[in-house]
Amino acid sequence: MSHNEQILFANEAFYLAFRARDLAAMDAVWDRQGPVCCVHPGWRPINDRDGVMESWKGIFTSDGEHEVRSAQVRLTQHAEVALVTCYELLATSHLVATNMFVRREGGWRMIHHHASACFAGRPIDDAAGPPMQ
Repeated sequence: MSHNEQILFANEAFYLAFRARDLAAMDAVWDRQGPVCCVHPGWRPINDRDGVMESWKGIFTSDGEHEVRSAQVRLTQHAEVALVTCYELLATSHLVATNMFVRREGGWRMIHHHASACFAGRPIDDAAGPPMQ
């Protein structure tokens, strides 16, 4: 599997864990060796791993919308770090997200996730159109 495929696999593992509300799978996605940061929509940055995992635990046990999937995924790799931008499509809204991964022994691990409101028109689904510009 190429580096790009490995990174996209790690990104999809994040969204699979999110949809499944699977805290163990989400824990496996996030890096354990260095600093991490997570910014949920409307939240302040969470800059420690324990806080990030506690935030996911709270989200997974809430009644909020979890049927999120990524669309128009764009990948940029910079040596040992990769940046993935995408739309997060929910049933009633969409967000724009930035996911950052670092290469570790054993694969790519998330070090940063930031999702925020996107006020542009609803993005075109990957199957229906070109990637975001």
